[in-house]
Amino acid sequence: MTSTASTAPTRRLTVAQALVRFLAAQYTERDGQRQRLINATWGIFGHGNVAGIGQALLENQHVMPYLQGRNEQAMVHAAVGYARQSNRLRAHAVTTSIGPGATNLVTGAALATVNRLPVLLLPGDTFATRVADPVLQQLEVPYAGDISVNDVLRPVSRYFDRVTRPEALIPAALQAMRVLADPVDTGAVTLALPQDVQAEAFDWPEEFFTERVWQVRRPAPEPGALAEAFHAIRAARRPLIIAGGGVHHSEAEEALKALVDATGIPVASTQAGKGSLRHDHPADLGGVGHTGTEIADDLARTADLIIGVGTRYTDFTTASGTLFAEPDVRFLNLNIAAFDSHKLGALPLVADARMGLEALTEVLRGHRVDETYEAEYRTGKARWERTVDAVYAAEDDSVRPTQTQVLGALDSAVGDQDVVINAAGSLPGDLHKLWRARSPRQYHLEYGYSCMGYEIPAGIGVRLAAPDTPVWSLVGDGTYLMMPTEIVTAVQEGINVNIVLIQNHGYASIGNLAEETGAERFGTAYRYRAEDGTYTGDPLPVDLAANAASLGMAVIRADTVAELRAALAEARASNRPTCVYVETDTRPTAPAPQAWWDVPVAQTATRPAALKAREEYDRHVASRRRHI
Repeated sequence: MTSTASTAPTRRLTVAQALVRFLAAQYTERDGQRQRLINATWGIFGHGNVAGIGQALLENQHVMPYLQGRNEQAMVHAAVGYARQSNRLRAHAVTTSIGPGATNLVTGAALATVNRLPVLLLPGDTFATRVADPVLQQLEVPYAGDISVNDVLRPVSRYFDRVTRPEALIPAALQAMRVLADPVDTGAVTLALPQDVQAEAFDWPEEFFTERVWQVRRPAPEPGALAEAFHAIRAARRPLIIAGGGVHHSEAEEALKALVDATGIPVASTQAGKGSLRHDHPADLGGVGHTGTEIADDLARTADLIIGVGTRYTDFTTASGTLFAEPDVRFLNLNIAAFDSHKLGALPLVADARMGLEALTEVLRGHRVDETYEAEYRTGKARWERTVDAVYAAEDDSVRPTQTQVLGALDSAVGDQDVVINAAGSLPGDLHKLWRARSPRQYHLEYGYSCMGYEIPAGIGVRLAAPDTPVWSLVGDGTYLMMPTEIVTAVQEGINVNIVLIQNHGYASIGNLAEETGAERFGTAYRYRAEDGTYTGDPLPVDLAANAASLGMAVIRADTVAELRAALAEARASNRPTCVYVETDTRPTAPAPQAWWDVPVAQTATRPAALKAREEYDRHVASRRRHI
């Protein structure tokens, strides 16, 4: 047998150059709409990537835009914000050096994977040839020579590969794109790139750089499963839809509205699903679960059929297994992921959210819930709206606002298409109960990982995905101190993000939780030590507004409700990144939780607060159910 050399055309490039050119040619397509998959690469350079990916980005700026970040975790957050605003059809890549640059990616990667949002991570790695071993920042593992710090990204990545030879890039890159574009598998994808391999030249087949389109599938429900769903809904007296993030990712909001308009089935939403219906739709009951509204949680307790659409059923949604209390309650889960569709012993309807909702609307033609049920939830919705009006309002505009009054002022300032971003602290609970979402993408809460520091970089990502959309990043002082660094990026790039910076001198959310669970707000206040050694002295003299100004933002200080309203209007009209700084009256004004959340309390203790908290804990635990 004789062999002949291939005559297929090739292109001689380094591995890094080839990867950048490959990424520039990848597209997604759904419903006939084609979009580029990787639209930019964030990067901070060090000895693990500066001469490889860094040089390749410099050489290919005409096909791959570069974005300069200040913190590796924050770069991932910005990429995640971009992907979410893009309904997971577009993404960013993030490159770092080896060592601390790579390990700084872990939190962002976990956030992306938990929330099932695509981001491509390209950390540098140690030498594949091991000619310089150990290199600067290398972790040596005595029992294994092939481990590097990048291996910590394996459990938080949906796909991981280490490209130790040039030709290995081709299958690795193709698998990476497959996962990023798959609505079931998507999340963080990591290609670890040894620094010597990045710079190595190879003759690449020209076909590797041709445009490739990844079809984002919309599977329809199986007829048998659809028939089961039809019978379950027809038999239900008190059905309740729980809308999750899958409604938004599938762009299924209109399909949900059509089903609700036709059947009268009410809708409660998770943090990720809020805005699936406009807040003023008669069947929109607002948030559900521990941070839900009174009417949504009341209906959840008495519902005989829960119809989950694109939800993961986290413990906040189920009130740690205590919310769905009807003895004969059943579950019907419409989800593109079989893993989620089978949760809580449900009838699984494995399908794209929009396709599934449209199919249900068709088979349920002519069916509608009883009019007394509609009247009940509409009355409850009206009652809750009065509650929102009351906590948003300020009797005296000349006083310091409470946190709920801050939300009320913001509600008056934003337009229908503005995006409000938050992730951690006490704000997610208040927002889930109270915010009146006016469009599908207005309510942007990262509550899968609830990661402090997400809001500011995510605001940049959202603004990059929707350049004409006003963006509001809501942060407390605790979150701000975690990660203000990307303010510099926003200023540098002229990305007009508005920050509402709320100063309440500590971790408000954890402080409340500590009080409820017998930990007596221990370690949650930002104060000097008192004579007894506790952090109960005067507030620390930090000036976060001055800090934001020092990083280049325009800063507007608001001391009263009236000044806050004026400041928000000024910020929205501004053409530069602007921070509205407000110190709040920390008295609790939001409605109390309408359902429980399981945070185990000390089973034995000497302090009265812990003993009392344990009694309350045992009472709630007794009502927990396992739905199988």
